[in-house]
Amino acid sequence: MPKTSPSSRRGRLLRRGAALLVLLAVAGYLAVQYVTGGARTPGCAVVSARGDGARYEFTPEQAVNAATIAAVGTGRGLPERAVTIALATALQESALRNIGHGDRDSLGLFQQRPSQGWGTERQIMDPTYAAGAFYEHLVKVPDYTRLPLTQAAQRVQRSGFPEAYAKHEADAELLAAALTGRAAATLTCDGRPETTPTAGTDRVRAALVRDFGRDALQSAAAEVGGTASPSPSGVRDGDGRTVVLPVNADGRDGKKRAAGERGWQLAHWAVANASRLHIERVAFAGREWTAGHTDSRWRASGARGAPDSGSAADAVRITTSR
Repeated sequence: MPKTSPSSRRGRLLRRGAALLVLLAVAGYLAVQYVTGGARTPGCAVVSARGDGARYEFTPEQAVNAATIAAVGTGRGLPERAVTIALATALQESALRNIGHGDRDSLGLFQQRPSQGWGTERQIMDPTYAAGAFYEHLVKVPDYTRLPLTQAAQRVQRSGFPEAYAKHEADAELLAAALTGRAAATLTCDGRPETTPTAGTDRVRAALVRDFGRDALQSAAAEVGGTASPSPSGVRDGDGRTVVLPVNADGRDGKKRAAGERGWQLAHWAVANASRLHIERVAFAGREWTAGHTDSRWRASGARGAPDSGSAADAVRITTSR
């Protein structure tokens, strides 16, 4: 019988060891999937209100930044077109991520440069500041709402690739329609909480003020808890976990429409921030979103799934998990 050389034996041992490592890795992966239920990375999505099947999927980080950009724009009284331009620009420059690097000294959502007078590094890395700085330059562009998006964005950014903004216009329009509140119940997120040290209504209120300004709380007479009236989900306010943002309007159609859009903007903002702020439920205008691992659709709320009222707006109720 031929003898096996030591080198052959070592080769077989190495191959068996490698095969064993692969099997252990596969077993570990399957074990994790079994424990977590095959959970994927939490995500968000916005769909078209026109029923044409258009859809854009993005991460919770991107959703938070997009919601901030929209809130800053509407807070300045700017039209939806301005928000669309800003979102398309941020999609191109940073993929809606607040990145601390870029070409030369470019930073943040819009890749703004401290050396070009956009602000300090710390300011530019603040999404609220960065969005405000972008809008300050955009409104100085004559007739920017009538310009092609690429031209309007380029007048602000002075990019070496001015045509690149055009490829993001359709996605930016979807996001802007949802995040300005014009397209109701079109933005959802998985809503699994991040491992943040603190959460609750105080953080929600602080984030609202940061993005929308103090009017988001003061002019709306917002309250945390407050009265003991039932919310649309049947959970009673006053438990210390619910931020109530009234958006009532009088009977005039224009006022109702404006209140409805404002309410949906606040509601979508809350869903976009659900993971970061530990928000588990958002309710508005007879519809409700509840955080979950798989199905996070907006559903009819109230008894037996019936909408609570036929009014366009009442109050946005944001309930935290703690």
